[in-house]
Amino acid sequence: MKKLRIGITIGLHHAAETLWNNGIKQNAVFLAEALRHCPNVESAVLVNTTNVPITDQLPWDLKRWPTVTFEDAKDNVDVLIELGGQIDPAATDYLKRRGARLISYCCGFEYVHAMESVLFNKPSFGEHLFVNQRYDDIWMIPQVANISQAYFEVLRRQTAQVVPFIWSPVFLNARTERFPQSGEYQPHDGPRRLSVMEPNINVVKFCLYPAMIAELAYRERPDSIARLQVTNAEHLAINCKEFISLMNQLDIVREHKAVFLGRHETPAFLAESTDIVISHQWENPLNYFYLEVCWQGYPLVHNATLCTDLGYYYEANKVSHGAQRVVEAIDQHDRNADHYKSEQRRAISRFVPGAAEMTEAYARLLDALQRKPAR
Repeated sequence: MKKLRIGITIGLHHAAETLWNNGIKQNAVFLAEALRHCPNVESAVLVNTTNVPITDQLPWDLKRWPTVTFEDAKDNVDVLIELGGQIDPAATDYLKRRGARLISYCCGFEYVHAMESVLFNKPSFGEHLFVNQRYDDIWMIPQVANISQAYFEVLRRQTAQVVPFIWSPVFLNARTERFPQSGEYQPHDGPRRLSVMEPNINVVKFCLYPAMIAELAYRERPDSIARLQVTNAEHLAINCKEFISLMNQLDIVREHKAVFLGRHETPAFLAESTDIVISHQWENPLNYFYLEVCWQGYPLVHNATLCTDLGYYYEANKVSHGAQRVVEAIDQHDRNADHYKSEQRRAISRFVPGAAEMTEAYARLLDALQRKPAR
């Protein structure tokens, strides 16, 4: 089989867009890097589907990760992977007439987003929804399969396949190189700063259970906890009476040991402001945030079932177990901080581009794609 020229879509909103407002652009870069290790791939480029110009203001190396417009890519790709930007029917038809293949790469919780749009009047697509039904394959990362696979398959009229999750420390390392000790966890004496950094934009990752975990740990060990910091929650603490009422039931809040903050960039907040991170997910059992925290050596207390070997895992919604893990991190983490960091990085290596099993899996997927009849 011929080696494939692959394009991966992104949707730029402005020319100097940050990499840290969501994971989509990082996902596209990591996928390009991973596919280049496949023996049946000739090249992989990023393809912008918006009218935002491509300049050297972009926060990645354009020589390492070439980025082009759809107009420049449409005659030079054998496979277009639609990841961060959607193409329209005319563009789809053009690629199909050329014999190119089209893949939908699903890395979001689209069923949850659709449900919330309908139930809570949060417009996202409105009456002009376009669902492309000409994909040759649907690839979805493991953590979205349980809740969204049927949503993908019914609307797109195509079977979806689980594909390996990909992450790289390349952007994290670039962002932290200016910090002392590269922003990695540093043992120290004294009480710990607990942090909760859930996005708080839907039910998938919400700060309430992590705050309750912190509360139970505080009730047991008040002198060992300096404060609880809840990011992405300032608007809730100011404007939401229900949230305020719930938080005021907690000792850690009533005793003025909790602060509710706005949005913070993960690498900087880790390096400057925290000691232990507490997380809770509902149908989001693997994401970049967990890997960033653990790669830097910070104790992560979490219930993510697809990475139970990372951090300090607690089961399901058992906040009492989570609180036990917080206390364990307070008491023991500094004794083994270097070993913990090296073990975290060893475990995370399975997600890094170039990992043997990942490379083999994507090469098989591309071989199977070439054998399928075109749609």
